[in-house]
Amino acid sequence: MSEEKKHNYSADSIQALEGMEHVRMRPSMYIGDVGVRGLHHLVYEVVDNSIDEALAGHCDVISVAINEDNSVTVEDNGRGIPVGLHKKEGVSALEVVMTKIGAGGKFDKDSYKVSGGLHGVGVSCVNALSDHVRATVYREGKVWEQEYERGKALYPVKTIGDSDKNGTIVTFTPDKSIFQQTTVYNYDTLAARMRELAYLNKGITVTLTDKRTKDDEGNFIFETFHSNEGLSEFVKYLDSTREQLTAGVIAMEGEKNGIPVEVAMVYNTSYAENLHSYVNNINTHEGGTHLSGFRRGLTSTLKKYADASGMLTKLKFDISGDDFREGLTAIVSVKVQEPQFEGQTKTKLGNREVSAAVSQAVSEMLTDYLEENPDDAKTIIQKVILAAQARHAATKAREMVQRKTVMSIGGLPGKLSDCSETDPEKCEIFLVEGDSAGGTAKQGRDREFQAILPLRGKILNVEKAMQHKVFENEEIKNMFTALGVTIGTEEDPRALNLSKLRYHKVVIMCDADVDGSHIATLILTFFFRYMREMVEQGFVYIATPPLYLVKKGAKKEYAWDDDQRDMINLKLGGSAAIQRYKGLGEMNAEQLWDTTMNPEFRTLRKVAIDSEVEADRVFSMLMGDEVPPRREFIEKNAKYANIDA
Repeated sequence: MSEEKKHNYSADSIQALEGMEHVRMRPSMYIGDVGVRGLHHLVYEVVDNSIDEALAGHCDVISVAINEDNSVTVEDNGRGIPVGLHKKEGVSALEVVMTKIGAGGKFDKDSYKVSGGLHGVGVSCVNALSDHVRATVYREGKVWEQEYERGKALYPVKTIGDSDKNGTIVTFTPDKSIFQQTTVYNYDTLAARMRELAYLNKGITVTLTDKRTKDDEGNFIFETFHSNEGLSEFVKYLDSTREQLTAGVIAMEGEKNGIPVEVAMVYNTSYAENLHSYVNNINTHEGGTHLSGFRRGLTSTLKKYADASGMLTKLKFDISGDDFREGLTAIVSVKVQEPQFEGQTKTKLGNREVSAAVSQAVSEMLTDYLEENPDDAKTIIQKVILAAQARHAATKAREMVQRKTVMSIGGLPGKLSDCSETDPEKCEIFLVEGDSAGGTAKQGRDREFQAILPLRGKILNVEKAMQHKVFENEEIKNMFTALGVTIGTEEDPRALNLSKLRYHKVVIMCDADVDGSHIATLILTFFFRYMREMVEQGFVYIATPPLYLVKKGAKKEYAWDDDQRDMINLKLGGSAAIQRYKGLGEMNAEQLWDTTMNPEFRTLRKVAIDSEVEADRVFSMLMGDEVPPRREFIEKNAKYANIDA
């Protein structure tokens, strides 16, 4: 290429991409990513259309099915997408909705008062990222149909029969050229979202069918999600594995300043604060004005009650807003006609008018509850006082961690074997179970970019520990110090400060047995409760060491499960020598490097949070005090498990 042509930036250099072409070229701009999360987001976008019909009062049953070929069908009993001629576009309104980005009735305030779909990109984006889509509409006494390939209509909308019912059916097959990682849907991930939608929209029935799997009786896996009480049932579900402090759920539903507000909350004996907020069914995990309004209403009302009760007179230090939220599980849901989102992932509500509406609603709700339930009120204030005392102790413990962390290299944990690289983006640290495996990992690692921190035994279960106990724990202090993170910023004393994070890959490496899984879960619980931002930013991984070495003569292969072991044995002609690795320490340094640490051959599983609500419930259930739900979970999910009481 000549220098003249290389630098000739002219009008011809500008590519004008149509909406659907742009979606296919830059899919992550529209659905977040093209991995597992983006794949499931396609389903949510189609279901959002049906939910919006329900919010408008025209739909009460939504059916979702994962088909045998991993296509997905979403059906509702709404009004059906209009099929008449769209005057501006000159084609059916159905074709406009399915093939034009930004098209749809959600922008017409007369059609939809509020909409969750506005936050997303609609069914047209799903169409653009699918190999094949079929839309079937029941409307005006007829059945209408149109099919598409990669966003383009295969033929004009046509009638294929008569029917007296109304509704829409959309079946789509994700495009494998876009979703190269996987096009296989996870039933539990979809079930968590469908359950969430049923709680957030009481009275609606959502069903989920998995046509790829049958139960013992030969029926497809099937669940129905329906809630009559809404958020009150939701908060009971979330807190089912914790011990409640209050007799019942504190809840309210109403409209303040023209904004529908629904709140449900309970206090429990845990030390965690679990607040979940929604706007038009969208989980706003970055919070926003509705959450700040909730916190203000909660703090001011409880503080006023506590002062009047005289229970705070013996405290030698002030109570903070955090103290009122320890052991609190709460859900805040608002419906906003024109939501304004901000934040890194566009899930932080910015509408200022919402804050006052939620604050007022919470204040009225709590005032009534405290007056009508004096025993519960006293219990809550006692919990707040204990939280304040624990926070005071935790502050001192945190300061010790901070001082140790900001010291020079000499202040790093003695067991840490650091790497020579200093660029955090190139560095990774392995949190290794036990000194023995830690020693092997130190010998096998690449010293340039891999650091090793052995952890002694099972770390503290942070789910059941007061905050100051967490910061006083030696293994946890070592992790904070080695990673270089601190807790507390000027804006939020409890926020995680990642500005001096020393590694952008934190790999949890434990034995491939029950004890190893338990230790990994303890570490993950710590990250979820105290370093969640690291998980959200994709810094946390789990190593996958092999279970077996299959060897016959000079040939050897590693196996990660029983099926793979048997397949390798068969491939080697049978009668192979099989070594079962009971722990990392049974591998030598070369084997550990080859199978688990070498970036060219290893498999790392990135830890991601599909649903904060479901993750909160699962960690509480796995690491809390209640045995029956934990037993049930293990029996359902563990392939091989020895259940102890």
